[in-house]
Amino acid sequence: MNYPFILTIIIIGLSGIVAQVIILRELLVSFYGNELTLGIILANWVLLEAIGVIALGRYIDKAKDKINVFVILQIIFSLSLPLSVYFSRLFKTALGIPFGEAVGLPVIFLSSLLVILPVAFCHGALFSTGCSIYSKKSELIGKIYAWETIGTILGGIILTYFFIPYLNSFQTVFIIVVINLIACLFLLRHGKIALKYILSFLIIAVFYLSLSGGVDFLNKFSIDKQWDKGAVLEYRNSVYGNIAVIKREEQDTFYYNSMPIITTPTPDIVFTEEFGHLPLLFHQAPKDVLIIEGGVGGLINQVLKHPIRKIDCTKQDYAIIDMLKKYPSALTNSEFTDRRLNIINVDGRYFLRTTSNRYDIILIGISRPTDLSSNRFFTREFFSLIKNRLNKGGILAFTLPGSIAYLGRELRDLNMCVLNGLKDNYAYTRIVPGDYNLFLASPSKEIIEATPLLISQRIKQENIKTRLLTAGYLEYRLDKKWLDWFTRSSAGATSKVNKDFMPFAVFEMLAFWNKQFSPQFAGFYESFQNLNLKSTFTIIAVIALIIYLTSHKKQRFKRTAIAYSIATTGFFGMLINLILVFSFQIFYGNLYHNIGLLLSIFMAGIAAGSIFITYRINGLKNKLRFFITLEVIMAAFSYLSALAIPKLAGPLFHLPLVFMLAGFIPGVFIGLAFPLASSLYFKKEEGTGSVSGALYCSDLIGGWIAGILGGVVFLPVLGLFNTCLIIVMFKLSSCLLLLAANKKPI
Repeated sequence: MNYPFILTIIIIGLSGIVAQVIILRELLVSFYGNELTLGIILANWVLLEAIGVIALGRYIDKAKDKINVFVILQIIFSLSLPLSVYFSRLFKTALGIPFGEAVGLPVIFLSSLLVILPVAFCHGALFSTGCSIYSKKSELIGKIYAWETIGTILGGIILTYFFIPYLNSFQTVFIIVVINLIACLFLLRHGKIALKYILSFLIIAVFYLSLSGGVDFLNKFSIDKQWDKGAVLEYRNSVYGNIAVIKREEQDTFYYNSMPIITTPTPDIVFTEEFGHLPLLFHQAPKDVLIIEGGVGGLINQVLKHPIRKIDCTKQDYAIIDMLKKYPSALTNSEFTDRRLNIINVDGRYFLRTTSNRYDIILIGISRPTDLSSNRFFTREFFSLIKNRLNKGGILAFTLPGSIAYLGRELRDLNMCVLNGLKDNYAYTRIVPGDYNLFLASPSKEIIEATPLLISQRIKQENIKTRLLTAGYLEYRLDKKWLDWFTRSSAGATSKVNKDFMPFAVFEMLAFWNKQFSPQFAGFYESFQNLNLKSTFTIIAVIALIIYLTSHKKQRFKRTAIAYSIATTGFFGMLINLILVFSFQIFYGNLYHNIGLLLSIFMAGIAAGSIFITYRINGLKNKLRFFITLEVIMAAFSYLSALAIPKLAGPLFHLPLVFMLAGFIPGVFIGLAFPLASSLYFKKEEGTGSVSGALYCSDLIGGWIAGILGGVVFLPVLGLFNTCLIIVMFKLSSCLLLLAANKKPI
C-alpha cells in the first residue's frame, strides 16, 4: 500500500475544504453577507471541479508519468490559492466597482467563477489523476473518494476550531501551501531531479515569505486596497461575520459584511430621531424597551431621552460592541454609561424564546432583510415570537426601504410580503411611508388613533429635545395622503408571506439590486417569482421523457440511466445540504463561523457511506436493485426533511450539534451511491479515470444546477417544503428510468 500517496490524497481533501471555505467567506463579505449566494459560489466550484475531472479523466489513463502530472497539478493548486484569496477581496476594484456598492447576480456568478477557477479546476483534476494512479478496478475509486473525504472532515474541524479563530485568511492558505508542497516532495522520492529542485525552491520561498512578515503584509495590503477610499482602522472576522472600521475625514463607519451599520460621531439624524422617538410617542407611557440587533451609535441615545425604566439591547455579535468601545465617541460613551441600558450578548430570536420579560416597545434595529441572517427578524414566525413578549398595548416597530416618489415592483412586494406576515399576527398595523417605511404593529388600536397633535403634546410633556420632530414636520410626515399614496402604489402587490422557510423578502431584495446594478438581467430573474411546482414538475418530467425516448432502444440505455441517476444524486446532495445550511443560519445565525464544520459533517457522511459500500460491493447479489432502493430512500428522506426541519426549532433548538449531525445522513446516501454507480457503469476495456470522470461530472453537473437555482430561486420563491418536493420528483424520475433499463446490458 502506497502510504505517501494515501496521505497526499487526504491532504488534497483537507486543502479542498479549507480553500473552499476561506474563498467562500471572503466572497460573502464582498456580496454583503448574503448566504443565498452560497449556492452560486458552490455551484461554480462543482462546475469547475467537473471540468477538471472530465478534462484530466480523458487524458490521464494514457499518460506515461502520472505521478509527475499529479505533482504539477498539486503545485498549480497550491500557488493559485493565495491568488484566489487576493482576488476574492479585490475583484470589485478590478472591475471598477466601489467596494461598498452592491452587485447583481450576473456579477456574483462571473466574479466567483473567475476567482475560484484555478483552484477548483485543479482540485477536480487531482481526483481523476489520483484514481488513475492508484486503482485498476472501478471498486477502488470508492477508496480514493473515501480518503479524500477523510481529509475534508479533518480540514473542516481544523479550520473551524484552530485556523478561523486565530489566523487570518492568508496565514491559513500559506499553511495549506506549505503542506501541499512538502507532500509533493515526498511523492517524488524517485522522481525527476528538476522537479524536486523546483519544489525545494518553492518551499524555501514560502517559508521566507512567512518568516519575513510577507504574509501579513499581503493581508494588510489587500485589505487597504479593498477599502481604497478610507483608512482601515480595524479589520476582523468574528464568529458571525466580518467587521471593518473605516475612517473617512472625521467620521468612523462600522461595516458588517460590507454593510454600513453605524457611523460616529454623527449618525443619520433623520433615521435615529424618527425611529428612536415615533414608536415610543405612539405609546401612552412606555417604560420597558427592547432593541433587537442594533441601536448602539445613535438610536439608543434618542430612546434614552424618554422617561423609560430600562432598555434591553440584544447583540449576538459582541465583537461589534468591542469595536465601538475600542473606537469610542462622545455619543457611544454616553450610551454605554447610562445605567438604564443593558446589552445582552445573545441572538435576538433565542432571547425572545427563553426570556420571561415583557416590553412596552420592541424595536428591530436591522433596516432591511438582505440575507437569511437579517431576514429571520422580518418573518411571520418572528413576529409571532414578539407578540408573546409585548405588554398589553405594546408596540412593535421596524423599518423597510421605501420611497415617496415611486414604489417599484420589487420594493412594493418586499414591503407587502413582510406586511402580510405582520397582519397575520397583529390586530392593528400602521405604516408611515417615506424614504424608509416605518411599520408599527400592536394588539391595541392606540397606534391608529395617535395624531400628529397628540404626539407633539407628548414631546412637550416629556420635554424631549429633538432637532427634527417639530409640530410642522410631524403634520407633514404623518399626513394621511402618504398612506393613501402607499396604498394606491401597493395595488396588485404579492399575496405571499415572508416566512422563515420561504424568505421571499430576500428574493425581492436581490431583484431590487439586480434592477439597480444588472438591469439587463433583472427581467429574467424577476420571472422566477411566478415559479410553481406544476411548471417545475413538468420540466422534470420532460427531461426524463427525452432521455427515455432518445436512449431506450440503445445498448447504452442502462449507462445513461445510471449517469442521470448520479446527476440527480448530485442535485439531491447540493440542495439538501444548502437547505440544512440555510436552516442552521435561520435558527442560530452563526453560519459564518460554522460553515466549514457543517460541510465537513456532510462530507463525513459521504466518507462513511463510501467506505461501507467499497468493502461490501462484491458481496451484493443484485447491485442495481440496491441502487434503485437507494434512490427511493433519498426521495423519502427529502420528503421527511420538509416535514421535520421546521420542527427542529422547537425541542432541539438548544442543541445545534444535533441539528448539524442531520447533515451526516444525506452524505451517507451519496457515499453509497457513487462507488455503486461506478461498479455498475464500469467496462473492462475502459480506464478508471474515464469512468470516474464521467460519473463525477454527472454528479457535479446535478450539483451545479441545484446550487445555481436552490439558493436564489427555489428556497425564497417556493419555500422549504416545495423545494424538497422538487428533489423527490427528480429522484422518482431517475428511479423510473433505472427500472425501465433494468434488463438492458451495460
